[in-house]
Amino acid sequence: MSTRIEADLLIPGRGAPVRDGVVVIDGPVIAYAGPRDGSPIGAPAVAPVRARTVMPGMWDCHTHVKGGRPGTFDSAQLVQEHPATRAARGVQGLRRALDAGVTSVRELGGMGLHLAPVVAEGYLPGPAIYAAGAILSATGGHGDIHSLPSEWVHDCARMGTGFRLADGEAECAKAVREQLRRNARIIKVCASGGVLSVIDDPIHQELTVRELRTVVEVAGLAGRSVAAHCHGKPGIMAALEAGALTIEHGSYLDDEACTAMSEAGAILVPTLTIVRELLDDGGLPPYAARKLAGIAQVHRSNVARAHQAGVRIAMGTDIQSSGDAPAAWGRHGREAVLLNDIGMDALDVIEAATANGPATLGLQAPRSGLLHPGFDADIITVDGDPLRDLSLLADPSRITAVWQAGILVKG
Repeated sequence: MSTRIEADLLIPGRGAPVRDGVVVIDGPVIAYAGPRDGSPIGAPAVAPVRARTVMPGMWDCHTHVKGGRPGTFDSAQLVQEHPATRAARGVQGLRRALDAGVTSVRELGGMGLHLAPVVAEGYLPGPAIYAAGAILSATGGHGDIHSLPSEWVHDCARMGTGFRLADGEAECAKAVREQLRRNARIIKVCASGGVLSVIDDPIHQELTVRELRTVVEVAGLAGRSVAAHCHGKPGIMAALEAGALTIEHGSYLDDEACTAMSEAGAILVPTLTIVRELLDDGGLPPYAARKLAGIAQVHRSNVARAHQAGVRIAMGTDIQSSGDAPAAWGRHGREAVLLNDIGMDALDVIEAATANGPATLGLQAPRSGLLHPGFDADIITVDGDPLRDLSLLADPSRITAVWQAGILVKG
């Protein structure tokens, strides 16, 4: 059965918006998207859907289904609960993502690999999940749990939790193959230190170029791309030299790094939301609060620098909390507002939130993120004009309907 959506404004995801637009859904794909004049004339089986704005479903390209207790950012606490408990707690967030207009996510370390097939089978409402499995990290790096004995962290990895330590090229290759065996759709690696890990420094590079190149090479054999967590410039440059497709965070990007990203065709996933929400909350332990204060302003400035330099940006939030805690699932649209605040115009922001999302998966990219014939019918309608007011995308109550693969899941 076909569905016809008639909207005052059609935003295709990339390219010029269309006033008085029509989208026709035929099963799981889009059959037509364009101006009313020229749209199919045949009457649909049901009355057309009327909307202020129709656009592609949004992508959040940096999420974590951690399923910890609300407000928990300490990985040592997370691994003390059974994965089934945490997966069950994370389910609510997937529903919230759909209600917020997010129809696809990259899940870069958490319960995503366990939940992705359940969503795909239709047993669980949620966005399509493209999961990385465990985060790959050097011993003592951002993906380590510094407050636990290293043997325990290795035990956690063997139990299938979201952390995998790998040192040296052979161990990096094995770690990637372990994630591929679990059907990871992307590989996540820590090329620099981070904020929420205890003893490392966000500026420091944590894997060698040779180790990173091994990760990229083995992932590439299976058609998978690599997402590199990077704050400091040394890690950014090493990840780019190794061939990583996406740079996550990019706090210390400078002009040289932006040029390298553009030349490599790499994509920046800025995650402004996690920084802003943790700053606003102020509830971090002292070690993390100090590191966050150190990167907050430079991160914002350098995301703006990257945009001005023409680096391609995809929307990602680092959403990871349950309930109503900071950085909780359902707040994805705040990233659109923050990207607008650093100088991206509304059309560029929407492209980052839609059309650019699938590209972060490289060869694994689905036909999604665009209102084009033949593309997946992942579509949302909005009560208002987001080109005039991007805060509409941050308010789930203004997302009036959501279709996923042609099926109405909200509205």
